[in-house]
Amino acid sequence: MRKLKNEELGRLDVAAFKKADKTPLVLVLDNIRSLNNIGSVFRTADAFLIEKIYLCGITATPPHKDIRKTALGATESVAWEYHGSSLEIVNRLKDQGYRAMAVEQAERAVMLNDFKAASSAKYALIFGNEVKGVSQEVVDVCDKVIEIPQSGTKHSLNIAVSVGVVVWDFWSKLKRLT
Repeated sequence: MRKLKNEELGRLDVAAFKKADKTPLVLVLDNIRSLNNIGSVFRTADAFLIEKIYLCGITATPPHKDIRKTALGATESVAWEYHGSSLEIVNRLKDQGYRAMAVEQAERAVMLNDFKAASSAKYALIFGNEVKGVSQEVVDVCDKVIEIPQSGTKHSLNIAVSVGVVVWDFWSKLKRLT
């Protein structure tokens, strides 16, 4: 086997990305403090053609060198908006027909591997602060809570890792439905 060169991968350029049909997912970052995590989320959003990222509360916004370092240009391709309140944007997205899904450990959470995606649905996935998680007020208005199953000793995954796991899972389930 020979590793492929970047020019052999057939990736979209920024203009083509902006015109491409998007995966019916938006991401809401609820008070993310790490600039490297934010950049990693942009890179994952680019990989899976995510519609938009909403940066909320203390979550930093581009342009910033530490976001750029991990985003590797994805802040130019992926649409994003800043909002002071995660709660307000989640309520607005619900009004626009998105199903709000907090990624959190909570009572009555649905394990990610058990979640069944609907082909006609649009989803807003909410990811929380590295220490406190998704704020309770946001969890309270969500349609569902999704939990990533874990078997080890740690209580959680890094937020950038969580985004990668959940977005890939939703993307793959939605692709099977089309």
